[in-house]
Amino acid sequence: MNSDLLQELLQLTDEEKLMLQQKKEVKKELYTSQDHFIVESEKFLNNNTMIMVRKHIRFVDFPKHKHNYIELNYVYHGTLKQTVGNERFILKKGDLLFLNQHIEHELEACSEEDIIINFIIKPEFFSFIFSYLTTENLLSNFLINSLFNHTQNGQYLYFAVSEIKSIQELVGKIIVEIMQPSLMSESTIKLYMGLLMVELIKHSDKVKYKEDADKHHTIIESLKYVEENYQDASLYHLAEKLNQPHYALSKQIKKATNLTFKELLQEKRLRVAKDLLENTSLSIASIIEQVGYENISYFYRVFKSKYGYTPKQFRELTIK
Repeated sequence: MNSDLLQELLQLTDEEKLMLQQKKEVKKELYTSQDHFIVESEKFLNNNTMIMVRKHIRFVDFPKHKHNYIELNYVYHGTLKQTVGNERFILKKGDLLFLNQHIEHELEACSEEDIIINFIIKPEFFSFIFSYLTTENLLSNFLINSLFNHTQNGQYLYFAVSEIKSIQELVGKIIVEIMQPSLMSESTIKLYMGLLMVELIKHSDKVKYKEDADKHHTIIESLKYVEENYQDASLYHLAEKLNQPHYALSKQIKKATNLTFKELLQEKRLRVAKDLLENTSLSIASIIEQVGYENISYFYRVFKSKYGYTPKQFRELTIK
């Protein structure tokens, strides 16, 4: 941890001094211009800025509110106690909590030693970040869509990642770049945030969700199963592993991903086949067998339907 930065963050802000002197409640007008308590990014960001960090105010309970932006709470030092939806959390040093625009939460008063960093992020920032991520993964797509799409449902992603060194280092670098900007900070922040998203996806076993926790766990396990066993995966085998009726599991997968199990499996197999055609000299017959298809003519049909070319045509185009 950057000791100089910690000492800087431990200093009282003007708002905190007022809280200690007058024991007042949070001044809502500092955060919103609306009747409902919806914290507005316009209070902190100018039109040309998509992301910033702000130290969360200490010594006072922060009442129930929503945001018109994506918020990321990061526990830099100490702990954070808050209620998200109907769930109470105690986040410890190093934990991350993403909140979308539609989730309501309230935070208990922090002590002097509790340093919480709030990332204020416009949703379009993530559109930019994910347009540059080449990791096309069923699990990553599900995690991303659950938080960053335009649903009206309140959602959060809670990452208990205090022990993951790579994630802690990246968050620390982002904080420093935002708080101590240099000429290349804007580009550097985007790079670090993209890397952070990749690391969080890699550690998706550390994630918790807002609602239907058991169902979300089932979907994550299902997507992991497809990613790892696409060559010979089957709905019946997965249902047996998860101790669920196959028809009920099938409905859950369809509802959460808008794809059937068969479609998920086909998406994965076709992506692998495409990668092998582009980056190896394996014969097309070998590739078809390697990704789990037995019927060659069926593979040709679904591949052309997906990519617009037969496997042979696709390889010829990529070689050129």
